[in-house]
Amino acid sequence: MIEWQPVLLSVKVALVALIFVFIFGVAAAYMMRTFEFPGKSALEAFFALPLVLPPVVTGFVLLLLIGKQGPIGRFLSENLHTQIIFTPYAAILAATVVAFPLMYQSTKAAFQGVDHNLEDAARTLGAGNWRVFWTVTIPLSWPGLVAGVVLSFARALGEFGATIMVAGNIPGKTQTIPLAIYFAAESNNLTLAGAYVLMISGITFFLILWLNVWSKARGGKSSIKGLF
Repeated sequence: MIEWQPVLLSVKVALVALIFVFIFGVAAAYMMRTFEFPGKSALEAFFALPLVLPPVVTGFVLLLLIGKQGPIGRFLSENLHTQIIFTPYAAILAATVVAFPLMYQSTKAAFQGVDHNLEDAARTLGAGNWRVFWTVTIPLSWPGLVAGVVLSFARALGEFGATIMVAGNIPGKTQTIPLAIYFAAESNNLTLAGAYVLMISGITFFLILWLNVWSKARGGKSSIKGLF
């Protein structure tokens, strides 16, 4: 018998994480594309780290930061009398961190494909940088942003390693689909684990399928070639 709480929590966590990923991913990509500054290459490497590191390593770093003895965790505990660790907020944080590189890389590739001459022409006509960003850069980059959103949501939905480190596996509170799969398999409940596997695989498959179909319908313009 499938418990729907992990499914609902996973979707909620992925959607909330996607909001943060979109905001920070687009802002970071635009900053890296627009400005030159010392240490830029190091910062780009830092942004990509969650993509190549094992998620459990990312989770351990987050644990050091937001745990009861970590700087952020201690500040929240002493000043706000609250904590993030082992709450749904920790699951959102973990999902945001691991999904961020996909949104960032996809958006950066999309921004790099925008013709600078079009942006310069808009500025020549009197548009400020903010208006150029919203009326020229974003519309021309939209296919790449959509690809980043889809991939980031799928990644956040399937996050396991970092989540279990900072949110734990608390049924009814922090147990997401990947955690439910792992602990169902550990309990030798392979039928339940298989049901969850089919569910999350189906959601992810149809998201990627939709992205591919949408891309072909646009003549391949949403291609994320150069994402990595």
